[in-house]
Amino acid sequence: MVYQHHPLKETAISLLKERGVTTDKIAELVHFLQSQYFPELTMEACKANVEHVLGKREVQNAIITGIELDRLTEKKAITEPLQEILENDEGLYGIDEIIALSIVNVYGSIGFTNYGYIDKVKPGILKKLNDKSTGECHTFLDDIVGAIAAAASSRLAHRAANVE
Repeated sequence: MVYQHHPLKETAISLLKERGVTTDKIAELVHFLQSQYFPELTMEACKANVEHVLGKREVQNAIITGIELDRLTEKKAITEPLQEILENDEGLYGIDEIIALSIVNVYGSIGFTNYGYIDKVKPGILKKLNDKSTGECHTFLDDIVGAIAAAASSRLAHRAANVE
């Protein structure tokens, strides 16, 4: 196995960090999504839920796949017309959202609403990832990060509902 000395979760987290995304920044998105429903929500709780989501194999695979496609796009290593579609993050492309929805789906339907909202508003790190002026491509990563936050928010909501 390729990742024997570097487990998939560590690889995914390392790739996120290389692209400027930390678990703390994703936790901030979770807090943004859930603090109005849970006024005493701590950043530690948000981060714990993000860590749990990052422990899922399908999430790790989505991160690795999405970041690799973004990198290849930056290197102009994708054939046309896909190269141009990914460079421009064309709205009708949709495959980036499909990968994100595979993450959101891990914790049930509430994740879809969380994801749709955060994808529209683009707070925190999502605003930075959507900045096209940097020369970096985050066609997949912005959706993946939003989906991780949405899934962590859903996990948090499910756990809170089971406590009450």
